[in-house]
Order: sequence, then structure tokens, then C-alpha cells
Amino acid sequence: MNLLYFLLIGLVAGWLAGQVMKGSGFGLVGNLIVGVIGAFVGGFLFGVLGISSYGLIGSIIAAFVGACVLLWIVGLVKKA
Repeated sequence: MNLLYFLLIGLVAGWLAGQVMKGSGFGLVGNLIVGVIGAFVGGFLFGVLGISSYGLIGSIIAAFVGACVLLWIVGLVKKA
């Protein structure tokens, strides 16, 4: 069940990041995949920075931040 929640949170975060980061997205499916990977990145970044995220909203925020960072990095790599 936790894996299902994690995937759903990543999907929501990927969609949100795709809406916010206009011009650097990969379409709906690509952004959803980036959201799931971004959930890992966001969890890592929040851990490094010492920020705690609790509950559903905190998890979505952490995954959203991770997805935005991931989209930004991939956008830089695509330009190079």
C-alpha cells in the first residue's frame, strides 16, 4: 500500500511540476515519470537540508520540489 501512495504522490507532483515549469516539461506521461523520480530527489534534498515533511501534503510538497529540481536539471542538460 505504501508503494501505491508513493506512486500517486509522485504522479501528482509530476503533474504540478509540469504546470509550474512551463517549457521544460516532457508532456503528461513524461512529467508523471519525472514526478515519481522527483519524489526520491525531494526526499533526499529535504533530508540533506534537515527539513521534515509529514503527512500527505508534506509528501506532495517534497516530491513537487524534487520534480521541479529534476526538470530544471534536465532542462539545463538538454540545452547543452
